[in-house]
Amino acid sequence: MLSFDNTEIAFRTKTTSELLKAWGLFTFISKNNLVKLSKPLAGIAVKIGFPFTYFIKATIYEHFCGGESIRECETVIDKLHKLNVGTILDYSVEGKETEEDFELTAQEIIDTQERAAIDDRIPFSVFKLTGIARFGLLEKLSSGEVLSEAEKHEYERVHQRVERICKKAAEIDRCVMMDAEDSWIQPIMDELMLEMMRRFNKDKALIYNTFQFYRHDRLQKLKDLYAVAKEEGFLIGVKIVRGAYMERERARAAEMGYNSPIQATKEDTDKDYDAALEFCIEHIDQIHLCAGSHNEKSALKLVEFLDKHNISKSDKRVYFSQLLGMSDHISYNLSNAGYNVAKYVPYGPVKDVLPYLIRRAEENTSVAGQTTRELNLINTERERRRKK
Repeated sequence: MLSFDNTEIAFRTKTTSELLKAWGLFTFISKNNLVKLSKPLAGIAVKIGFPFTYFIKATIYEHFCGGESIRECETVIDKLHKLNVGTILDYSVEGKETEEDFELTAQEIIDTQERAAIDDRIPFSVFKLTGIARFGLLEKLSSGEVLSEAEKHEYERVHQRVERICKKAAEIDRCVMMDAEDSWIQPIMDELMLEMMRRFNKDKALIYNTFQFYRHDRLQKLKDLYAVAKEEGFLIGVKIVRGAYMERERARAAEMGYNSPIQATKEDTDKDYDAALEFCIEHIDQIHLCAGSHNEKSALKLVEFLDKHNISKSDKRVYFSQLLGMSDHISYNLSNAGYNVAKYVPYGPVKDVLPYLIRRAEENTSVAGQTTRELNLINTERERRRKK
């Protein structure tokens, strides 16, 4: 019987000193007020010349990121591979707004794909559309507003970047995933991914879209996509997650006076997420799945569904995925049992990745029990080592 309680397996990559650093980091993250202060304090520190980058790199960056470049991620890639865990290189630079930056990011994503092409330890590449496109443009496109001539040309360039990334996936025969983002820019993202799946997912699911199941409309959206794919004869690549923008979504809906897209309760989210898992497994010949989750019950549900439908735990159409530095008890116990697992490994210059890291800390404080669970697991392993 698979269990996630084995902390010896969960923390086998960490020395006792690294375990203590992780304990200190999650203790800090558990203090909600301190996390809220971190963003303005980071800005002040940079302005006054405080060596903030060095401090961040030695703490939160080291825990959640692989390095500043693809080459610097090699140590993490190798460490994960030794435990039968794949790497998803995630260029996590956020907040850029210029065409030059968008082109640089697109090229960086293609560089991760080219690395994946020669490295079986990297089963997926990934990108965020806001990394290669202006948020305001995506907002206008998703709301159906009329674009100016300049904006039409701007969108043509965005489309070309997405097309280049997806064509590269087809050329190298390696999967690429687009992450989900805010609901009010998701429509154009879904439209783009549908187009790319139609073009490149004929014989193999190479293009993956992401569905956030804290939204109450996503289960039906997945079923609708399946119906289209079945009728038109292409495969679906799907990553399913609970979601990462809940507080922002609710605040915007309240401010602008529309119905929130967020599920009424956590139980509703869990129910739809697990239903989506089962739907994907029931239609595995049409849908290839990457299950992104830090939830033990959902991971066990997916294991149960695989057993129920006699699907091999090593079937490459099904992957489990977690973030680097989080839920190691799920990742490593699954990989130890023979399931396909890949960790998201964020990378990029410390200063540019800082917005991602602050958001990651904020999300940990907002998800009930996440930080407490990490701390409890670390404490259990520290106690086990003391008793050896």
